[in-house]
Amino acid sequence: MKKHFGFILIAYIVMQLSSIVGIPLLYKIGGDVLGLTNDRLDEIVPGYWLIISFSLTLLVVWGILRKSETSTQLERTSPLNAGSSIVWAVVGIFMAFTAQTIAVQIEYALGIQMGSENTKMIIGIIEKVPLSMMVAAIIGPILEEIVFRKIIFGVLYEKMNFFFAALISSVIFALAHFEPEHVILYSAMGFTFAFLYVKTKRILVPIFAHVAMNTTVVLMQSIYKDEIEKMLNEAEKIQGFIGGLFL
Repeated sequence: MKKHFGFILIAYIVMQLSSIVGIPLLYKIGGDVLGLTNDRLDEIVPGYWLIISFSLTLLVVWGILRKSETSTQLERTSPLNAGSSIVWAVVGIFMAFTAQTIAVQIEYALGIQMGSENTKMIIGIIEKVPLSMMVAAIIGPILEEIVFRKIIFGVLYEKMNFFFAALISSVIFALAHFEPEHVILYSAMGFTFAFLYVKTKRILVPIFAHVAMNTTVVLMQSIYKDEIEKMLNEAEKIQGFIGGLFL
């Protein structure tokens, strides 16, 4: 692995752990300097730290990519032309949603609880700090595609076939979201975005598809939150009833 990739991975890991120091620091600044109440700080601090940490990390990663030779072996083997890549980027959005739908149905059949706690937490943060939507919809997907597809998948793909490279990188992707129970869902996403990367040999293609998918999901979850929760609750009741029939 190129040392520049190592620096990007370190920056991403530091970002994931930065809340240990960053959130208490914002509480201190908000309380002592700005005079905000604890209730108000509880509402806004997680959102603002999310914005700060992800934005700074994106700037660091962009600086590393801009100043260093960080193209993967995959990207050096005749990338697809711009027109075809745009087509695949758009098609990739529908592929991602299809893969997600199939994965959700498989998890449902296996008795895995529907819905993502990670997504619920992010939507809760967005409700308190709307600007943090930029992280969930744009900045987060960009960083994830660079880390999990360009670097982790790209390096693994140089040493093994597509299936195992996509599987390993997708499992790591799931663990990074602290939702191992949804490894099927994250694997479906990982395989889709990895396929787009391999097909076009352009990391911008899975980035576009991922950003489009996340933006749609965040908007739908924010606008139709109550309706979606009602649907999930009804689905869980049906699942429990069907499961009870076979006990």
